[in-house]
Amino acid sequence: MAENVVIDFQLNKAEWENNKEIQIFQEYLRIPTVHPNIDFTACLEFLKRQAADLGLSVDVVYPGNEKNPVLIMKWEGSQPELPSIILNSHMDVVPVYPEKWTHDPFSAYLDDDGCIYARGAQDTKEIGTQYLGAIRALKATGFQPKRTVYVTFVPDEEVGGYLGMREFVKTDYFKKMNVAFSLDEGSPSRNEVYNLYYAERTAWPIRFEISGASGHGSMLFPNTAGEKFQYILSKMNEFRNSQVKLLKDNPKLMIGDVTTVNLTKVSGGVQNNVVPPKLEAVFDLRIAVTQDAAALEQQFRDWCVEAGGGIEIVFERKDDFSPATNIEATNPFWTAFQQGLAELNIKVKPSVCPGVTDSRYLRTKGVSALGFSPLNNNTTVRIHDHDEYIRADVYLYGIEVYKKVIPAVTSV
Repeated sequence: MAENVVIDFQLNKAEWENNKEIQIFQEYLRIPTVHPNIDFTACLEFLKRQAADLGLSVDVVYPGNEKNPVLIMKWEGSQPELPSIILNSHMDVVPVYPEKWTHDPFSAYLDDDGCIYARGAQDTKEIGTQYLGAIRALKATGFQPKRTVYVTFVPDEEVGGYLGMREFVKTDYFKKMNVAFSLDEGSPSRNEVYNLYYAERTAWPIRFEISGASGHGSMLFPNTAGEKFQYILSKMNEFRNSQVKLLKDNPKLMIGDVTTVNLTKVSGGVQNNVVPPKLEAVFDLRIAVTQDAAALEQQFRDWCVEAGGGIEIVFERKDDFSPATNIEATNPFWTAFQQGLAELNIKVKPSVCPGVTDSRYLRTKGVSALGFSPLNNNTTVRIHDHDEYIRADVYLYGIEVYKKVIPAVTSV
């Protein structure tokens, strides 16, 4: 029978402040692991203490460089020979503009309504300590997972994960973990149905370096960089409009189901009466799972020729294609995950993540990875925004969610 877990919304501020799980979460939020130039020392010390309190072994590896650690807690299963489970979150957070915040962004201020304000409250320090809270509660009941559970805390996710998860999955350490399934971040939901990400688009921010005839601004030279730029911009906007039309014509599609392209930067020129020999244009490109990326790249190169040549394409980033996770009944981890949520009458809406997370690196290694944050309609979306917050009752309910999900997926 489905169970409704009820969190008391009537607790006062003092009662929230005395809650052990809230205190642990606030301590984590107060560690400023903020870009750029993060020192993870205090964060690692905090996490090692949490592992010791839970009786979990802990390792720290540095797959990218000596400044970007990956911390791994291990909860050994009763059948450790089975492929394991990862519960992943990232330690790093994006920069803040303190003057835009109502409260100090690293104070983890708790107001009278139970809202905890801090950078990382939604992205993703909350799921990191929610995992630990759920493990604490499960261990108190004597539960031991069948499959070994690894709780991973990674760096660098907010700037691409290149020195974190991307390099970690290449290590012998990761190979020995023998991972089959992973949970990672999702996003807050604006209604009672939770967001669930089973795939991600491929990020290819692309720069066109456009060369052309140069000279005095009073002349009409052929094949100028400006003319070629106009042609490229027109073609890119035509493609963009085709994706807008797809969304408009099919209401079932979401933004993650199409390829997005947006002009983000234009540079070049030295003086208002000199035709520039070179212009540069950068486009943010997120390629849909259903898009043939190789064919799209060739289309871009064809447009460069049609524009008159003299155009180089530079990919400021060129992520590998990440396959979608199977969310059919043939994937037992997906079925088990759903069953765990069903015990709390939780409904999810599977979709393609509009951005990118570290799950994409795990999927390239054959891991079934789902992006899910138990943040419901009581939470306004504040990811990367000023006054990022989470309600204390929503945070604690997330622990209840993982108390159901973790036994379900580890018992597959």
